[in-house]
Parts: sequence; C-alpha cells; structure tokens
Amino acid sequence: MRPSFRRFTAATLLACSLVFNAAPLRAQEGGPARTRPRRVTPVADNPTETAAPAPGAVQLERVKGEPLIRIGLAASTRAVNVSTTGRLVSFKTPGGPPAPLEVARVRVEPRSLQPAPEPAREAETTPSRADATRAEPRNSPSLRTTASTAAKSPNGLRPASRTSIVARGAVVYAAGGSQPLMDARAPVVFASEDEEAHPVRFNEKPYRGRLEVFPNTKGTLTVVNVVALEDYVRGVVPNELSPGGWPQLEALKAQAVAARTYAVGNLGRFAPAGFDLTPDTRSQVYGGRSTEHALTDRAVAETRGLVATYAGRPINALYTSTCGGRTEHAEHIFGGDLVPYLRARECSVEPRLVLAPYAVRSARPLPDIKRAEHAESARDAALLAVNGFQIPARLDDDWLEDFIPADDMRALLARAAALARQTAPAATGEATRPAGFASALLLALDGESRGAAVLNSADVAYHLAFRDADEVPEQHRADVAALMREGHLSLFPDGTLRPRQAMTRARALGALARALAARGLLRLQKASARPAADGALVLRPAGGKGKDQNLKVTADAFLFRAFGDALHQVREVNVVGGEAVAFHVGAGGAVDYLEVRPAASGAASDRFSPFANWAVTLSPAEVLSRLGRAASGVGTLLDVRVVRRGPSGRALDLEVVGTSGTTHVRGGRIRSALELREQLFVIDRAFDDAGRVARFTFTGRGWGHGVGMCQVGAFGLARAGMTYDRILKTYYTGIQLSRLY
Repeated sequence: MRPSFRRFTAATLLACSLVFNAAPLRAQEGGPARTRPRRVTPVADNPTETAAPAPGAVQLERVKGEPLIRIGLAASTRAVNVSTTGRLVSFKTPGGPPAPLEVARVRVEPRSLQPAPEPAREAETTPSRADATRAEPRNSPSLRTTASTAAKSPNGLRPASRTSIVARGAVVYAAGGSQPLMDARAPVVFASEDEEAHPVRFNEKPYRGRLEVFPNTKGTLTVVNVVALEDYVRGVVPNELSPGGWPQLEALKAQAVAARTYAVGNLGRFAPAGFDLTPDTRSQVYGGRSTEHALTDRAVAETRGLVATYAGRPINALYTSTCGGRTEHAEHIFGGDLVPYLRARECSVEPRLVLAPYAVRSARPLPDIKRAEHAESARDAALLAVNGFQIPARLDDDWLEDFIPADDMRALLARAAALARQTAPAATGEATRPAGFASALLLALDGESRGAAVLNSADVAYHLAFRDADEVPEQHRADVAALMREGHLSLFPDGTLRPRQAMTRARALGALARALAARGLLRLQKASARPAADGALVLRPAGGKGKDQNLKVTADAFLFRAFGDALHQVREVNVVGGEAVAFHVGAGGAVDYLEVRPAASGAASDRFSPFANWAVTLSPAEVLSRLGRAASGVGTLLDVRVVRRGPSGRALDLEVVGTSGTTHVRGGRIRSALELREQLFVIDRAFDDAGRVARFTFTGRGWGHGVGMCQVGAFGLARAGMTYDRILKTYYTGIQLSRLY
C-alpha cells in the first residue's frame, strides 16, 4: 500500500469517529445561488427553530491532523460515472487495501443482492430506528420487519416480530462495458494514484480526496466526496465569495474562517444519510477542484486551522450576501433563544475611519458667500477659472454684487472668444448691460448674431414676454431672445430683466458659464467614480464605455459636492464608488476641478453589491397572492403595515389588513412570504380615485437573512484596510479565533 493510501485510510477512520460523535450545529440553507457572493439562508428560517448551537454541540478540541469532511455530492442517482485521467484505484471498504483498476473510467449501478444468512437465533426485538439509519449508509442493507409466527424462544417468550434483511449493493462496470468488474455490499471508494496531477472525477467534475459510492434505502446510489477539511474549504470559498468579483484577500480570509467554522460545527449533520454536509445552499456551496482559485487558495492557506469560537465552542457561522448596512439579532429572524455572538451590528467601522481612504482633499480656500442669490456663483467662477478666466482666489458677496466694470467685461468676452476660436468683439460700455451683453456674447461665441439668424419677429416677441421687455433696445432684442430661449439669461425674482441697469459680476459670470457649457467649451468631462485611493481618482467614462482612468487631483483643486440639487464648494469630498462626477483636467494632466454627486448606494461597506438597494412594486392582489397561507382568511387586501422593527430597521411584525380580518406575519417569515430579497424595507402606497391602495412599493436594502457576517460588507471593510480577524469580530460579537490544528 502506498504511503498516501495508508494516510488516507487512517484519516478516514478518524473522520468517521468525528462524524458520529459530534453533535451538529444548525446548517445553512437557501435557494439557488443567483449571484456571487451567494445568499446563505439557514434551516432556522423556520421561526420555531433557533440558530443557536445544539445543547450538546461538540467542544472544540485540538487534533494533530485536520479532520476529513464527507460531502454528499449526490443522494439519489441511478448511475455513477467515476473517472480519472491517470490510473483509477478502488477500495472495496474505506479501510481496506487499494486495488488498482485496469480502466480509468467506471460506471457504478445499484443492485439488489442475495439476503445474508439469517442468524441462528431470531431477534427478540425490532431494531431501533437510530440503529437502522446509522447502519444503512455504511453497510448498505435496508431493514424490514415482518410479523412472525415462530416458536417461543428458550426463555418462554414469543417474539413480537422478526427481522429479515433486504440487501442492496453496488456493481461496478468498465465504461461502456456489460461485464461487472466487481460486486460489493460495502461502500466502494475510488481514488487516483496521483491525486494532484490526475484527480478523481464524478460525472467529469474533478475532486480532491476520494469518492465513496454506496446504495441507499431508496434503491439508488449515494456519492460522497471524502476530503480533507482544508481542501474542502478551498472548494467552498470561491463559490461563496467570488475572487473575480470581490478580489480582497482579507475578505476572502474572513470567508475561509467562516466556511471552516461552519464545517467543523456541522460534522455529522447528515450522518443518517452517510455524509456530513451537502455541496449546495443547504450547507455551503462546494464546487470541488475545478472551482479553486489562486487568491482563495492563498486565503485558505493563510488561515489554516483557524475557526471562530465563542466560550470555547465553534460558532454557528451564519453569513448573508448583502446586509443593507446593518445586521440583525439572530432570534429576531429565526426565533429561539438569544445567540450572544449573532447580534445586530453596523456593516461599517467608525464613519470617519471608514471614509478616510476615499477622501479627496484640496487646500483651496472656500468662498465667503452667504446670500442665496449667489449660491451658484462659486461653481460658475470655478469653471471659468480653470478655463483661463481671471477670477479672484476667494469670492465674497461684495465682489459678486458689484456692477462689472467695462474693462473686466471686455476681458471676459475676449477669453470667451479665444475658447470659441472667434475674434474678440469690440465691446463698449453697452456690453455691461443685459441687452448689449447678449449681442457681444453671441458675437464672441458664434461670430455673428444668432438671434437675428434663427428667430423671426413672432419668435422674439414670444420669448420676450416679461414685464420690462419693452425696455430692450431694438438692435439687441433678437439676441436677448436667443439667450433667454437657451436659458443663459435669467430674470430677477420680480420677473424683470432690468435692461438699462449694469449687470453684477455674479449675473455676468453665470450667463457666461452657462453659454460656454452649452457649447462644450468648458471641457467638462463626465464619468462614474470607482473608489478613490490615496487621493487619486479612478473614473469610468460615462456610459461605461472605455477604460478606467487613474487621475491625480491638484493640491488646490476646486471641489464641489451635491447636497440635494445644489452644488457647494468643499475642502474634502469622499469618493467611495458609484458617484456621478464631472471634472476638468488641467494642462498638467491632473484634475483641477471636480464635482461629485453622491451614489445612491451610500457609504455602507456592502455598497458594492448590486442588491445594496432595490424596489419592488406590487398590486394588492399580487401581495396577497405572495403571502398565500401566511395571510389566509383576511379577504380582499386593504393594507400591509410594519408594526415592529428590529434594531437594524428590519420588519419583524407585518400587519396584514383585509376586508375579512387582520393577521400578522412575524420574524424571518416576512421575507420568504413576500418573496423579497430582504426584510429591510419601507412601504409606499399609491391610491386610486376611491382612496384605496392601488400599488405597494417595497423599497429595500440587501439580500439574504441579514444575520452574521455580511459577505459584500466584508469586501468593503477589507477595501477600507481592515484585516480578516477584525472583519470577523465586526460581525460576530465576542468571538475568538482558535486554532483547531
């Protein structure tokens, strides 16, 4: 026997003892994975169950070697194809000697075997269900009890029943062959002589470790991958937190510890079926060797043997894809007793710290503007300044309120003409008044009177329908109408233009900036932001086309941030990713002007998820249909109201009001009953003419049950510089990291 086979045999026996002696923690279950990372939903979605460890959960012990995990790859298949690209080896029993096969591909089918000889003495009692189910996966028989009319036993008692054995086994064929290679009552274990170069395959999918095949009570075959714990975790992490979508090593390390902890805590959970865990969302998604990735392999290796514990026991390491910015108390979602390490937590660190890596700062002094009528002047002046216009370093209300001198107006118009590649107009003092300014500006930008070219007398009258339009000189009326139509000239609050009054600097700068922007002469670019790093911007062109740009920001750049609809100049702006930005690149190739509109996903650490924000609109009939039996008997739906929320804001008590009565849906059933991604939502209503609710809009955040570690949040925390141990302790309250081996 080769040394690797001997080691495997010994480890298998160790694993079997662990499997059957460990009391399981609760498993995680959920629907099919639709994205990465996957939402994991525990069995405890049933409100009568708890997410806490079972009372007799195994105490964490140190072992010399890592345990083996038994993964039930299939539990009801009628034919199993096992192969390798090298040499296939078979064990008729898990602890038996290896038998090299002459073929590299076999087919296994179930077969009913001849019953084993009956014992000399009849059984006096029916075997217990626990004994039967424990024996079946290992020894293959199915127990069937029948009535007996046998004679009394020597002690004078007549047995109530007798046990006969319906034996099942497996037959192994060469691929495409009809002559059996072997018949077996016991499980058949397949391996490769060179696991690293030629792994064993089940239905063409490669797996580390061994494949065990045995018949089950359904008359079909069960296929189990017997694999070392670390190799199992290697096959889980990339399927739970994709390294392609979430390439942060510390987040992947946190996921590796959570996956390992879950596996250790759930050894033997499916023991009656002959394995520990399933490869799907009932446990954790396990893809075997073909799904492994270099980055997740590194994450597993750097956390080897580490599990999360509370009071010396492995925790029930629940995790959720996207928590919506906050997690919830486990008992509020799953019912049962308080679980001390599964408490509601913020999906973030202290705001100042979490935003610090994304800050873009400027040393430019802020304007001293307090008057509402000058609210947009700072932006107008900044855009002009980065395009070569002479603007004071610091604006104030007094300077903006002054009437603009003729020399200053000529300088503004000359620079505008240079940007438009036109000849500077011979502006006189008349250009400081709105009417003369309109004609001079159009001449600077277009080289001619645009209004006179495109507007007739009716058009002019139509656009000059304000109170003092009669005061506009005839020679300027068409140009004033053109700028009014384009929105570049604006009226005073009293609806007048005041054509005979000189313009203030604020009004002149505003009209000039709007006209230049409309013609694309301010060279303002638009993009969506990726998270900033070290004060540098990572920008994706608007529309998502083109490559990302990595741009530096000048030390005295103009920075603007939107608050509502208004842009205000700031010294610091946080670019966390997803923001709509407009920017200007100076002659040196760095950004000297930047305006940022906040991302809808906010700044929570899970903002990178496509499910950070969502909305679903349903009619009352659709809501009632989704609620189904949870709201039976209420008649026609009138309203649904959240009457209680948890510390995370999640709905914990949903009142359903109908024409025939009222009922309540509580806890984790709310999400599943409404078929929503999460139960962190608010409800908006649209009413018909009769005042009845016509539509409900559920506006929510997150995806999953919302308990434990937030997977996308872990990615966000890692991006902010948090290490994997701190990430785990952010989501699991009061835990320790313990080394199992």
